[in-house]
Amino acid sequence: MVKCPVRVAIVDDDASVRRALSRLLRTVPFEVTAYSSGPELLLHIGTFKPHCILLDLHMPGLDGLETQRQLAKAEFRVPVIIITGHDNRHDREASLALGARAYIAKPIDADMLIDAIRSSLSCKPNRTSLM
Repeated sequence: MVKCPVRVAIVDDDASVRRALSRLLRTVPFEVTAYSSGPELLLHIGTFKPHCILLDLHMPGLDGLETQRQLAKAEFRVPVIIITGHDNRHDREASLALGARAYIAKPIDADMLIDAIRSSLSCKPNRTSLM
């Protein structure tokens, strides 16, 4: 059962996207930590222990799909929501096959993202406790 505050990890190689998503999610309010790469997330996930991960699909080095694979290999059972600026059917299908709870194309609709995060949680906090 998830207790507030809900912790969300953002993984995106674009600093402006990390800042914008962090600001948005802190207004909900979610507790947010942002990472610039998959390896950085994997290094710190045990410390932050997010309830949900927003994961950019296209990043240099370890991309979103491989980061998902590494999370599964390490047995981190954290809901993943894929975000991407390069939407295509193959990546959508691959992400969902690896267990992503949602796949959202950029530019990101704020309400859709917040709803996706809430629905990914095993126990959805009630709306009043998050506002």
